[in-house]
Parts: sequence; structure tokens; C-alpha cells
Amino acid sequence: MKYALIAAGQGSRLVSEGIKVPKPLVQVGGKPLLARLFQLFIDNDAESICIIINEEMPEVRSFLEKLHLPVPLQVVVKSTPDSFHSFCELMPYLQGQGKFCLTTVDPIFRDAEFAEYIRAFNTDSRHDALMAVTDYIDDERPLYVKTDADLRVTGYANESYPGARYISGGVYCMNQCALSLLPKAREAGVSRMRGFQQYLVESGLKVHAYPFTKIIDIDHAGDVIKAEHFLEEYIDNK
Repeated sequence: MKYALIAAGQGSRLVSEGIKVPKPLVQVGGKPLLARLFQLFIDNDAESICIIINEEMPEVRSFLEKLHLPVPLQVVVKSTPDSFHSFCELMPYLQGQGKFCLTTVDPIFRDAEFAEYIRAFNTDSRHDALMAVTDYIDDERPLYVKTDADLRVTGYANESYPGARYISGGVYCMNQCALSLLPKAREAGVSRMRGFQQYLVESGLKVHAYPFTKIIDIDHAGDVIKAEHFLEEYIDNK
């Protein structure tokens, strides 16, 4: 499976709260976010990894140049307005045959749940896209995911609503059918990842949700502590 990583954000909230390193290099449990995700990708049969970072991240670029991974790594250095446009920049490295997993740089989840998620998408041909979701809501601007009884995604909402349960976890497994809609979505005026997810549903693709117990985004300094406690509890209970 191919993996793609969006790490082009500024991390301005972390900077304002005293974090001195770029978000991709923020350490959780003694390991930079980038390193943690790369290891997860490799542990889950990565055939290649592509990543986009912005032009204002020389430390991240240096970090990547020193890596010695057992799979090909393509690095795009470009500042983009949002994650959707970053995804567009990574598209050439994901085209061809096969499925791929796209993630932002800051979600923290259990390693075993991620492995089960990847396995579920690889072994089930019913899905054009399988979106990681969680009912743990600790986000300033969550994207609510509407599903039916079979966890098929029926739509998205920026605000909570009666019966709302899941929010997007920022991790997306897709096939080539979903990827092929990326240029069309851009031409249609889609400008954010949440808009692209809605576009997939409206285009009639088979989009399903995959619940994770908990996904914590590293947006604030306090999130690092929350994530470390979460991972420690997971390790202690293994």
C-alpha cells in the first residue's frame, strides 16, 4: 500500500503556546510525529511514502534528508493554503494501481487500531474510501460524519446535530476511483479536505466510516500531554 502524509501546516497555535519546533517534529512519547507515522507505515506494508512540507520548514526538510527508510520516499516542498491543495500536490505519487492511505501529521491513535484499519480496507473490496472516525470529540472545529446503520457515510456537517456521534479523524484510505475525482473536485471549487469528502459522497462512491476508540490531534501544547497519557494507558493495558 502507498502512504501519503500532509505535513505542510504552520502549527501556529503550537508556536503561540511556546512549542519551538515545527509541528511535524513535535515529540510525543519521545518520538517526533513524523517518525512515529513513518514507522507505522512501514509496519503496515508500505511500498512507498510521499510527504508534503511547506517552504518555511528547513528543520523538517533536514530531518527528512537524514532518514534512511526501507521504502522509497518522495518529498514535496511547497506551501499550500490547506490540506486539500496539499493532497492535490501529492496526487502524482499516488496514481496507478492499488490503494493508498492519506493522513495529516498530527493524529495520535493506537497502533493496533491503525493496523486493523489498514487490514480492513485492504481485504474488503466494497469500499472506495474508508474514513477513520472517532466518537472522542476534543476539537475546536470538528467535522461531524453522518452514517447509516452499516456505517456508510451519508454526509458531513460542520456543526453538531441531534444524534451526532462521530467526527473525522484526519486519516483516509482510498482507492484509485476516489483519487480520480480529485481534479474534478478542484474544478468544481472544492477547497478543503472536508469538502472533498462530501464530494465523494455526492458522487455516489462507496464511502464508509471506520471507528477508532480515540484519535487525538496535536493542535495545542496540552494535546501532547493528553496524547502521551493515552498512549501510556494503551501500553499498560496491552
